[in-house]
Amino acid sequence: MSRDGGGGGPAITVENVSKRYRLYKERSSSLKEVVTRRSVARYEEFWALRDVSLEVERGTVYGLVGHNGSGKSTLLRMMAGIQHPEKGKVRIKGRVSALLELGAGFHPELTGRENVYLNASILGLRRKEIDALFDDIVDFSGLGEFIDTPVKVYSSGMYVRLGFSVAVHVHPEILIIDEVIAVGDEEFQRRCFEYLYKIRNQGVTIVMVTHGLGIVQNMCDRAAWMDHGEVRAEGPAPDVVFEYVQTVNKAEEARLDVEEAAAGIRQEADLEAGMRPIRVERVEFLNAAGEPVHSASTGDPLKVRLHYHARRPVEGPLFSFAIENHHGLHVATPGMRPTHRQEGTVQGDGYVDYDIDRLVLGTGEYTLSLAIHDANGMVRFDHQDRALQLHVQPGRERVSGVVDLMGRWQPAVSTSG
Repeated sequence: MSRDGGGGGPAITVENVSKRYRLYKERSSSLKEVVTRRSVARYEEFWALRDVSLEVERGTVYGLVGHNGSGKSTLLRMMAGIQHPEKGKVRIKGRVSALLELGAGFHPELTGRENVYLNASILGLRRKEIDALFDDIVDFSGLGEFIDTPVKVYSSGMYVRLGFSVAVHVHPEILIIDEVIAVGDEEFQRRCFEYLYKIRNQGVTIVMVTHGLGIVQNMCDRAAWMDHGEVRAEGPAPDVVFEYVQTVNKAEEARLDVEEAAAGIRQEADLEAGMRPIRVERVEFLNAAGEPVHSASTGDPLKVRLHYHARRPVEGPLFSFAIENHHGLHVATPGMRPTHRQEGTVQGDGYVDYDIDRLVLGTGEYTLSLAIHDANGMVRFDHQDRALQLHVQPGRERVSGVVDLMGRWQPAVSTSG
């Protein structure tokens, strides 16, 4: 890896980088075995990276996505200079600060204060510079009362607080972050991302690995999708996330279809349900092509199909479902009003559809509770609480919050002059 000073051009250039590890099949239990079996030890070669090439422009935020073991963290370590490639080159322009493995760079026997000075000096700061930054580092970490305690007694969350605070306060030109922020609590995670937005606006280049696709979509300018050590896709972050999600969804659909076929989609109704005039049999989601799905993307069309069984004729029943997010927040209750009841009667097996032209839900997990009422909405025939889960993935457009209002901005109108 080569390091240059400032100047124009990309902050990070990765050229045809490959990295190989040896996975030994037998583990030596003594020094004697290490010496005597060194020449015959059996191992397999594992290529964590294969011919990876990409550029990270100065002052941008770059995301790496992909499954566990896809090579994301290995690539970050190359960028941070912790490891070196078997083939290819990594060129860095600017001072790098990295937050990778939990507790990396901390000496467990030293106090938090001593580790701050140790880490900052390794990153190239002089004693006076660290003195000037120390109070800000401690204040941001929130570890004032523990700063003179050996870090070996710190929790994982305390490690992250101190590590992140040091990494972002040493005036890096390039900040490299692995998934470790996810270990922190909700309040600290929010402060971390607020600070990342702040330094991004100040021109700091940020490269991050995260499984939070909404973060990549909303915060990153560009992204790369890593798959088994190779770059599967690279480009604007929303496009890369969308392509990655579509592939993951297809694999998930195939897995769930096999599980449902093995378990049986329908379950025998219990005696209580059997005595009702009409009951919910099952519910499913259908995409624009009419295919059953278990997840959808914001902005895409979606059909909710509720299957029922009526033991006897039921006049104009009202169908409804309620949506909650993973925090239990009630998002919406799409239901039929008495003025919009079903015409005529229903009997036997059937289904009713609720068509959504564009899904307004933001990224996350949602649950549906289902109900069937009489024509006046006074008597509830059947109810299934949290019967089905919907996983909403990022769409082509960025969405912040629980829902997208799907409106549009009009041109500004000047009222002066």
